Amino acid sequence: MKIFKTIIEDVVIIEPKVFFDDRGYFFESYNEKVFNEKVRPVMFVQDNQSKSSYGVLRGLHFQKGKHAQSKLVRVVEGAVWDVAVDIRKGSPTFGKHVAVELTAENQRQFFIPRGFAHGFSVLSETAVFQYKCDNFYCPESEGAIAWNDPALGIDWRIPEDKVILSPKDAHHPLLKDSEYLFDYHEDLYGG
Repeated sequence: MKIFKTIIEDVVIIEPKVFFDDRGYFFESYNEKVFNEKVRPVMFVQDNQSKSSYGVLRGLHFQKGKHAQSKLVRVVEGAVWDVAVDIRKGSPTFGKHVAVELTAENQRQFFIPRGFAHGFSVLSETAVFQYKCDNFYCPESEGAIAWNDPALGIDWRIPEDKVILSPKDAHHPLLKDSEYLFDYHEDLYGG
């Protein structure tokens, strides 16, 4: 497994070692021991999967307070543009984002720690997206910021007139107006 650091500390891109032969391929998509050594100690407790069509944009979501989540995301079919935004007040990278194309072909994964908003746009006809979370989903702790906040400057890699949003994702506040952010100096992992 190769780990690629990004411009934001603790947000990493992971590239597994893929073994090909005439039957197809094999790779280890997750190994707790290796992940804890090379990325950070995390205990994932929930796996989720979604299927979306071209132009669907999900985000920018996060869980607040004690329900904050780290995510390890990947694509098993199609392609997405995946984005993590630093929403830790006081962070030197507050409001900055990291984006990566995740595809079934490149098998890359993206680790988004607690304290970040997350979203993705679908670049292919359809995409199947999987992610591991280190905390259980809690509807009362949902938070989000606007996907098109001009202060964030995110290029979602699809024309704005092709973006498909849920009714909820169409009405999130701008980052500057969000009341549910994290403190950069807070221990988000409780230890």
